[in-house]
Order: sequence, then C-alpha cells, then structure tokens
Amino acid sequence: MSSLTPHLPRLDGHLFLTDGGLETSLIFHHGLDLPCFAAFPLVLSEAGRLQLDHYFQPFLRTAARHRLGFVLDTPTWRANADWGARLGFSAHAMNEVNREAVTWAQALRAEHAAPEANILINGVLGPRGDGYKVEARMSAQQAQDYHRAQITSLTQAGAELISAYTLNYSEEAIGIARAAAELGIPLAISFTVETDGKLASGESLGEAIQRTDQASAIPPLYFMINCAHPTHFENVLDTEADWLRRIGGLRANASAKSHAELDASESLDDGDPLDLGRRYQTLRRRMPQLSVLGGCCGTDHRHVAAICEACLAP
Repeated sequence: MSSLTPHLPRLDGHLFLTDGGLETSLIFHHGLDLPCFAAFPLVLSEAGRLQLDHYFQPFLRTAARHRLGFVLDTPTWRANADWGARLGFSAHAMNEVNREAVTWAQALRAEHAAPEANILINGVLGPRGDGYKVEARMSAQQAQDYHRAQITSLTQAGAELISAYTLNYSEEAIGIARAAAELGIPLAISFTVETDGKLASGESLGEAIQRTDQASAIPPLYFMINCAHPTHFENVLDTEADWLRRIGGLRANASAKSHAELDASESLDDGDPLDLGRRYQTLRRRMPQLSVLGGCCGTDHRHVAAICEACLAP
C-alpha cells in the first residue's frame, strides 16, 4: 500500500475508476454459484479470495495504466443482517465477514501499491430488501439503527469510504447517512431507477437526493446512480437543477432491459461496451463533476475500459 493517505473522490471531475458487475461476472463469466446474489462468503476461503483477486485485477491495471484513482469495493453488498440470516450467518458472523472483506481489500491494494497509486478501500452496503422493489419500507430512524452494525464493522476494520448501492427510497438513504455521520466515515449514496427514471418508490431522482441532503446533519459526499442503463435516466439529467451537481458517479448496467426483465433472464445481456462508453462520455461532458465511473449488472472489464477511454478522449 502506498504510504500516502488515499484522496477521496470529490465533485471536481478528478477521475476515479471502479469495477463492473461483480456478481453477474462471477456467475456468468467465472461459473460461480452465488445464492441470494451474495459474493461476501468468498472472503472466508483462500479459493474465494483468489476468485475476487482475479476479478478485480484487470480493473486495477487499467486505472494504473491511465494514472487514475480507483475505488476498491468490498464484496459486501449483501452482507447485512437480513441477507446474512437467509444464508445461515449469525450477527456475530456477519461482523466477522465485513471485517474480513476489508482485510481482503487491503491485501489486494498492497499488491498494487505504487507511489502514484490512489486506491481507496470502499465499504459497500446494499439495501435491506430487494434493490428492485420497495419491501418493508423503513423510517429513517429504523434504517439508521439497522445499517449501523455493518457500517461500524467496515469502518472499524479500516474502510475509508462507505458506499450504499441500489437504494430505492429516500428514508433508507437518510438513515444510512445519519449512521455514517454518527461514525465519522465519508459516505456516497447510490440510487437505482426504473425505466422511467424514477425510484421504485415513485420518487424522482431529484426528490430523493434533495430529501437525503436536507435530512442529513452531514450530507453524503456525493450521490451516484447504479443498476440502470443510461437510457433509463439520461432524460432526467437534462436539467439545470441544483441537485444534478450532487451526482458524482455512475455505475450503469450493460443491458437496457428493465429490472423485471433482468430478474427473469437466465442469460447475461452484456450490451455494447463501446456504446456504453459513448453514453458515459456524453453524460460527463454535460456533468463535468462526475468523478467515479464503473459498471453494474452485465458489465465487466471491457465495459469499464471502454468507459475510461471514451471519457479520457479529448
């Protein structure tokens, strides 16, 4: 690991890469079985950690080649109490899983150390329920109480940033923001949207961002959009509204299919990496503050490389 403290992404357009669709890549390209779409059990075995290393290394090499920062995610999107219980993990075991995930990420960062490297350990949260639909909607206080345990485990183990992906209603985002502020850890909030550009809750993207900012004593460092194709949200970003400038990252799906269609699909739709790169390029020219770029479902290293090259093109 570099002796330098990693710099956090800011809303200044200084570019960081991140990875693609971890779970879809492990299932469809690496042939792994991931019950409940959960990758976190991999950190508990040497073979699993090697699978994670193999997946992340091409992304890290691309960032190094272009001298860009890299947001290195822990594979803990499903590593909260409810999803852990479905897989037979106790609360104590989930605490250990989250800590082991950070330890794995730190070891991988050390392997890619270089004087100019800026690799950030990002502790990942996911929604309590299904990312594609609102289930058992919590109040902000309930969400704060619920997610505090995972944020605590990741923070105490050495995560430098927390990112909550695939959120679909603002109260859960507000609760996570409050828990992160309570623990003094920087936070990114990433919402997912349906094909109409709205959250599954019916909230507009702007409403969700504004509500989260206004209800958080320490607002998130930035917001992101993930797990949706650019065609689902490009139109809602065509605005001069102040909330747009709070969006600092994109992790789009490869496929333009709806969440319902993806859920029912038995094969991988990996879309067109070059087209995805061009769409990111267009969005970044409109939103120059975008700083964290990667992919979500169906994307792999090809897509992130195409995004990188398109966004760095003059």
